[in-house]
Amino acid sequence: MAGNTDTMTLAEYAMGEEQISRIETVLERLVDIGVHSVLVIDMAGNIIALRDNGRTRIDVYSLAALAAANFGAVEAMARLVGEEEFSLLFHKGEHESLHFLKINSELLMLSLFGPELTLGLLRIKAGEAAAAIRNIYSGRTGDGMR
Repeated sequence: MAGNTDTMTLAEYAMGEEQISRIETVLERLVDIGVHSVLVIDMAGNIIALRDNGRTRIDVYSLAALAAANFGAVEAMARLVGEEEFSLLFHKGEHESLHFLKINSELLMLSLFGPELTLGLLRIKAGEAAAAIRNIYSGRTGDGMR
């Protein structure tokens, strides 16, 4: 991955099968703690990796597209109020809630979870997962998750 810039070549952006598999392993750990479904998407709403508990019945493609648009709108609002970004977004529902976490300038993680999982635990584990995915994405070894 190129230095600290937002411009990347296609070769730098593309991930291989091994990287995707490693990312899916990281996502599986979130499902193991009670996340119903977790997606890594790019900022255009394309799904990069997905894991779920097998009981989730949602249109993940529409969810990914809407999540990317939602996060884009929130980033624009952040700039309006003088912030560079809001890196975390959370929507609470009665039965399902959504947690958005920006992994890097190209990737976003979206977790769908119910009331049986606390937001605090999810935030800790999602933060660890995001760090692991950043390492995988940048080509470093190890996943950094406990």
